[in-house]
Amino acid sequence: MTHFLEPQDATGLAKEIYDDIEANFGMVPNIFKAMGAADPKWLAINWQREKQIMLEDGPLDRKTRELIAMAVSMTNNCEYCSFAHETMALNEGVTEEMLSHAKQVIELFSSFNAIIHSYPGMPCDIKPKSC
Repeated sequence: MTHFLEPQDATGLAKEIYDDIEANFGMVPNIFKAMGAADPKWLAINWQREKQIMLEDGPLDRKTRELIAMAVSMTNNCEYCSFAHETMALNEGVTEEMLSHAKQVIELFSSFNAIIHSYPGMPCDIKPKSC
């Protein structure tokens, strides 16, 4: 059974991190509540990673990062993460049409990967164009 540290019960490091999470998301998602219950230091490390990779400015816009997170989550069969990142993508301006297309790409390459796995040792013959 999963144990959660609820925000109203958090103290010390966990409360500090929860306050930051809530300032960014307007709530504390269950994944962070579970980490907070398990080990506040682990929560702090993963929240820092979340902020650096997903929330701070970077070469990929937030919509693209959320679509990638959704794709990885769907491929890994994580219902919680798939739904969370689909919702975050929509919140970032991804349209239903874009979401549907992304899901088609995910399905296509999941099936292509399965096909390639059935041909062990197939070398990739697709190379970058020369500059």
